Amino acid sequence: MTHYDWNRLPAEELNPQITRRAIHTPGLTIARLQILKGAVVPEHHHVHEQIATVERGALEFWFGEELVVLRDGQSVAIPSNVPHKVVALEDTVVVDVFTPSRDDWQRGDDAYLRK
Repeated sequence: MTHYDWNRLPAEELNPQITRRAIHTPGLTIARLQILKGAVVPEHHHVHEQIATVERGALEFWFGEELVVLRDGQSVAIPSNVPHKVVALEDTVVVDVFTPSRDDWQRGDDAYLRK
């Protein structure tokens, strides 16, 4: 068993509007992101299943033409390889869980987040 404290994990600034802390295990990744109002995560997709839960704030998730707005305490489950885009309507803290683990993030292969 490994114990983690989100407040002590190193924060990775992906761009001036998005900061990420992440825990990786062999089977999953959990990340806590701080996203400032107006930030956009461009449309992308990945093999990982994802569940995004907004702790506080509000995010627009775009799935093609379909819009899902998440606010405090709401979640969305995103199947593998479904293209999606995110827009921050407010300063937001979101927790994302992925399976399998985001080895691409561990390699630094996440340029879409660094724009």
